[in-house]
Amino acid sequence: MIEFSIWDIFRNLLLAGRWTVVLSLTAFIGGGVVGLLLLVGRLSAARATPGSQKIARLSSSVLDGYIQLFQGTPLLMQLFLAYFGLGLFGVDVPAWVAAALALTLYTSAYLAEIWRGCVDAIPKGQWEAAQSLALNFGEQLRHIVLPQAVRIAVPPTVGFLVQVIKGTALASVIGFIELTKAGTMITNATFKPFLVYSCVALMYFALCFPVSLYARRLERKMRNGR
Repeated sequence: MIEFSIWDIFRNLLLAGRWTVVLSLTAFIGGGVVGLLLLVGRLSAARATPGSQKIARLSSSVLDGYIQLFQGTPLLMQLFLAYFGLGLFGVDVPAWVAAALALTLYTSAYLAEIWRGCVDAIPKGQWEAAQSLALNFGEQLRHIVLPQAVRIAVPPTVGFLVQVIKGTALASVIGFIELTKAGTMITNATFKPFLVYSCVALMYFALCFPVSLYARRLERKMRNGR
């Protein structure tokens, strides 16, 4: 049996940790873009003109259904469907693509809901003031509403990023070699599960704690700037 030193274990986990970071950033950035589109779509439907109420209701129902679908089903099941489900249609999906797709859709649903709550927290008078300045819907969002909503959204958004980082561990079940999968493989080779998974937990903590710390600093900075 090959002997592995603590440095050998840690070095191999660091190499796999790069993919955890890449997958987290891909899911968060992609989910943020899709989530923002969902948010704008829901806000637009809520403020539709009387002549387009029927289309607005249909659009709102579709967007709400999308969000409820990805919030109401386990991320593990979404990963399975992205990886094995598409294969039923003859599409060969690499584990990386399936993990990125599932995590992006999952993240977008939660971010859209988080940001919707932040926008709803803006007083109604701000919308009315923006309308009195003859701003259209896009200008109201860009110049009046979203700058205020961003201040409220920072803590829950960054807090959810921590959940995304930890959620990447589930990608190991479809064969994507990230931090948790690498830990399992190293455990099978070294027969030292306590040592290996302690290192895995330490590395997840090293990834998540600075993000939480930065969120608190940013929140204080924005509060003082206000």
